[in-house]
Amino acid sequence: MATNKNQHFVPRCYLKAFSKSGEGLAINLFNIDRRRLIQNAPLKHQCSKDYFYGEDQELENAIQFIEGRYGSIVKEVLSPGYRFTEDHKHFLKLFWLLQYLRTESASRRQVEMFQGINAAFGGVSDKFVPSIKEAVLHSMYVFATEMNIVSDLKACLIKNKSGVRFVTSDDPAIMGNRWHQLDKRARGMGFGLGASGLLAFLPLSENVIFMAYDGDVYSVPNNEGWAVCKNNADARAFNQFQYLNCRANIFVRNSESENELVSSLDAALPYRPKERHKINYAVLDSTEGEYKRYIVITPEEAGEHVEALVHSQPIFPVPPHWPSQITWRSKGVVYTNGTGVGYVRRNQVSEGQSYRKYWSEPAKIKT
Repeated sequence: MATNKNQHFVPRCYLKAFSKSGEGLAINLFNIDRRRLIQNAPLKHQCSKDYFYGEDQELENAIQFIEGRYGSIVKEVLSPGYRFTEDHKHFLKLFWLLQYLRTESASRRQVEMFQGINAAFGGVSDKFVPSIKEAVLHSMYVFATEMNIVSDLKACLIKNKSGVRFVTSDDPAIMGNRWHQLDKRARGMGFGLGASGLLAFLPLSENVIFMAYDGDVYSVPNNEGWAVCKNNADARAFNQFQYLNCRANIFVRNSESENELVSSLDAALPYRPKERHKINYAVLDSTEGEYKRYIVITPEEAGEHVEALVHSQPIFPVPPHWPSQITWRSKGVVYTNGTGVGYVRRNQVSEGQSYRKYWSEPAKIKT
């Protein structure tokens, strides 16, 4: 049995940089429902549940090992004169992936997805809907088996020299995709961790954000791994991801920023999705040899049918502004095989299993 009962889905070692005086004891949080800044909340009670990862001591030990290394790396990153090393880039990409998968919000989204699929089948049985704890353990399995999916991403750090400090939240690891959300070729498609145009963000402190990106689509000018955020609009563009993605709380180090928090929340609210997944229901329409054709309908329109497919598509916020540090790569490319797989990165092409060959297309936005 795990010896630690109070388990954090956003670890204390991560939130420490945003805590009061950086001591890891108290933290200021802005609750988006109450629209109020709560000062000096005990950090040990934030983003935690009893036995959130279950009672497996080996799993707890593995998570604690990763968190311990994160703490030592971030201490180096935030020290004067630091240069971003390849080893640290690799580790922070993995930590981003773990954090993206591990939060309570991520697990709830997974449960809600299964509930939607179950409803599409007419609510056959709740036994196919996982509990939050089962969803968490599945996420840990995905991390262990798919961690190389982000190894190809380029990475850099963003130094904040603006007048607006970076914030974080109870769901801080952000996955976005500017290319996917702007290009008409991807319209109607979802995107995942292997998609062309992937962007990953994780605030490390009020002055530094870690960013990973598809180097075949974007270019982020930097010097020895550091890019600079000098104007308030860019800082707010980075912060908007936390408002769009968080479940309940934003965390800030500066307790004097309540007006900034309220105005930023108001700007983000119209772009927060009301639902985080969409269920697509398709029934068999025709068969030609080994190929089958399905048409998308609503479950209510289905009637009697022999065969159907149910596909859950995640819904991501579409931000109104993107940080100017993210530019388009000259002669950028994306990869596809013309199927529902959509557009994927180069490292997925070699691993992809498909009856069709992949080809590259220019990443230049088509509207």
